[in-house]
Amino acid sequence: MADFDRRALLKAGFTATAVGTLGLTGIRTAAAAAVPTPTIHGTAEWGARAATGPIVVENHKPTYIVVHHAVDPPMNNDFSLARAFYVAKFIQDLHMDKNGWIDSGQQFTNSRGGFVTEGRHRSLEILRGGTQHVQGANVGNHNSEVIGIENEGLYSTVDVPQALWDSLVNLVAYIAHQYGIAPEFIKGHRDFNTTECPGQVLYNRLPELRTAVGRVLGVPVARAEAGWPLLKPGDTGKQVRLAQQFLRSAGFGVPADGVFGKSTKDAVTALTAQAGLPRDTCTASKAADETGFLGSDVWPLIVPADRSTAAWRADLSRA
Repeated sequence: MADFDRRALLKAGFTATAVGTLGLTGIRTAAAAAVPTPTIHGTAEWGARAATGPIVVENHKPTYIVVHHAVDPPMNNDFSLARAFYVAKFIQDLHMDKNGWIDSGQQFTNSRGGFVTEGRHRSLEILRGGTQHVQGANVGNHNSEVIGIENEGLYSTVDVPQALWDSLVNLVAYIAHQYGIAPEFIKGHRDFNTTECPGQVLYNRLPELRTAVGRVLGVPVARAEAGWPLLKPGDTGKQVRLAQQFLRSAGFGVPADGVFGKSTKDAVTALTAQAGLPRDTCTASKAADETGFLGSDVWPLIVPADRSTAAWRADLSRA
């Protein structure tokens, strides 16, 4: 891994130990016969627009598999292949026309009916090779290290359909097999950027996803490191009070009452602007306002420097 990429990972709060445990060599060979190849419908099949710029192929394997939810288009009970193609087109148009990207930001899209489509051009071709990966645009400041999957639907309060879940397990297991990625490196978007994505319900199921993928691969699943908590306006409790104390130490005049009110939201908004952090990072949504959220790329800006980020994440997860 290049020094630049290692620094980027450490800045986001991933430890050197975690980075060093990558490169497991036995996954592809040990589970080769057990890992089915999922059906993935390529960009030509669903009628993708041509990319407006060159597709960047990273000359290394991805480090993380990242799970997203696709807030738009609004989910419904159409579980057909035609709907999956519509979702792929909708997201590509959103990413190209609203975000100004050259193509879909994610490498793959998983529909509520369990149909998988290729997102960014060449993602399927390069995945099959197993030694490189297509750089997407789905995780701010980490796109050289991640491969992302959009899952059709909003999963903040409702669960995913069984067909989507089964397809997600199979797809993630195949990607992990191709690249030798251990299950503990299956992450949610919010583990890297301050965003609700992939929704609280789906995010809470990531340990279950890691276990299911490990079962398919035939490998033990190590416990994933604790992530930074996501705080939103309206939240209350000890984590909010700690965040307010850290903000006060950073010079922001917020109360330390454990209530994420307007002054706390304004302070977080100002802090993220000063740091130049990207906003609206839930990139499959055209409308969601996540202004003032406090998550994985904001906590490192305010926690005291007397402890490691891993220690802070662990303590905050227990708060």
